Amino acid sequence: MLDRWTLPLMRKPLHMGASFLYRHGVKADQVTLAGFIIGIFCLPALAVHWYGAALVCIVLNRLADGLDGELARLAGPTDAGGFLDIVLDLIFYSSVVFGFALAEPEYNSLAAAALLFSFVGTGASFLSFAIMAERRGIEKNDYPGKGFYYLKGLAEGTETLFVLILFCLFPQSFSLLAYSFAAVCLVTVLTRVAGGYFLLRQEGSP
Repeated sequence: MLDRWTLPLMRKPLHMGASFLYRHGVKADQVTLAGFIIGIFCLPALAVHWYGAALVCIVLNRLADGLDGELARLAGPTDAGGFLDIVLDLIFYSSVVFGFALAEPEYNSLAAAALLFSFVGTGASFLSFAIMAERRGIEKNDYPGKGFYYLKGLAEGTETLFVLILFCLFPQSFSLLAYSFAAVCLVTVLTRVAGGYFLLRQEGSP
């Protein structure tokens, strides 16, 4: 929901950073992999209650995710790079939730499972529509910089990052925050499934 405002605000500083990396021969896929490796370290950090370290890993991962997109636009995006970016992003998001389950299994496991359940719905609805939009040749909407059709929803990247930060700042409230965000994600799933279905119906059969 907030991406339409936050993405334009971040574009200029990210473009400056990406231009610097591009001039020094850094590739978008290299940034994607480096960001993922840094981000995945939040899993062991959370398991041993190093919430500050996990927060740093999360923020650096999201910074790398912004930089690799700008780098890809400078050098020319590739399907392989887009695939790698999406897959590693989904693994990273899941790793953060799993890390909190490991940190306090007795208190956090059920809430973590509920949030992961909702993540499957948001990811599946998002990517399934992108596949169909590509097949139908439906043009990108409010996010022309994306490599695929970006189906909007109540829970997008900005909201997810905000919640992950809250998890680390208030780990004792993980269950409440996780259940609350799971509900938001499920609303997003419903709106995406309904919106995507009717949009594809309007486009007609291929």
